[in-house]
Amino acid sequence: MASSVSPALPGRVSFASLTHQNIGTVRKLNSVLFPVKYSDKYYQDILQTEVEPFFYYNDVPIGNICCRLENKELYLTTLGVLAPYRSRKLGSQALQRIIEAASLHNKPQIKRISLHVQVSNGDAKRFYESHGFSEAGIHKNYYKKITPQDAWILEKIIEHGPEQ
Repeated sequence: MASSVSPALPGRVSFASLTHQNIGTVRKLNSVLFPVKYSDKYYQDILQTEVEPFFYYNDVPIGNICCRLENKELYLTTLGVLAPYRSRKLGSQALQRIIEAASLHNKPQIKRISLHVQVSNGDAKRFYESHGFSEAGIHKNYYKKITPQDAWILEKIIEHGPEQ
């Protein structure tokens, strides 16, 4: 019987800042990873965001993560890893990096991280729940051009250390 453990990736996983030079790569990844087509305005906005969006490589682009700061909340817009690289804890590494950055952010102090997951995507919901997110509700008709249109709203309250 073959082992179900994926072989380790050669080299190191690294995170890169989003730039005008690599935005095309993010567009391609998004088109493969997500059922939603993001507008040109979305890509212009993420290039301008205060929260540094990034995607990660191991010689080739294998996934991306993007979020935006909304008042005292960090909204996770996208997190995806190409299918051949899943089950190697790469999404967990990226999400943990976001959680740690949110807990250290103090101007403003981020109170929670939230996101939407299509109600048909139980695997994604379980992934986020395994990282301390919980269901905060269902957003009816969140998606306009895909079915099902409803989305779970997931959130994680951010723990901060004592004030210095």
